[in-house]
Amino acid sequence: MTRLEALYKSEVVPALMKEFKYSNRMQVPRLEKIVISMGIGEASKEKKFLEGGMKDLTLIAGQKPLVCKATKSISNFKLREGMEVGVKVTLRRARMYEFLDRLVNLALPRIRDFKGVSAKAFDGRGNYALGLREQIIFPEIDYDKIDKIKGMNVVIATTARTDEEAKALLEFMGLPFGTT
Repeated sequence: MTRLEALYKSEVVPALMKEFKYSNRMQVPRLEKIVISMGIGEASKEKKFLEGGMKDLTLIAGQKPLVCKATKSISNFKLREGMEVGVKVTLRRARMYEFLDRLVNLALPRIRDFKGVSAKAFDGRGNYALGLREQIIFPEIDYDKIDKIKGMNVVIATTARTDEEAKALLEFMGLPFGTT
């Protein structure tokens, strides 16, 4: 059991039961999955950018990413249907808790002028989306070995029914929300 999972079971569940007056432990929202995606538009011209993105995402997530292909052609972007344009990985169970722990305690504090993540990035159904500008904030990435700085999207899917429940869950899990 990971450190964050143990924290969830011992402290977060009782705190959320008290705050939202749940009658049963199974009503308490929990993390369902974390999806990390990286759009690599240059991959259509140069194959090495896609391979670099796959290598970086493998190091960050701890499992092999899936290559995403374009679903339709867009002539202005010189993009044809079926071209490889990004990579994504879905984390569940222990890897999910381990990644969230590293994100909150190691990666986010390394962001320059960090004042917390936005509290407005919920989708209305209890899921949270977070955009990161560079992959070098993760300690697994060696700055000298990257070919290009790439951003990524992190989507945290929860079983919460409302944004308030999801925000309380993520706050208790340690996600630092900013003042705005």
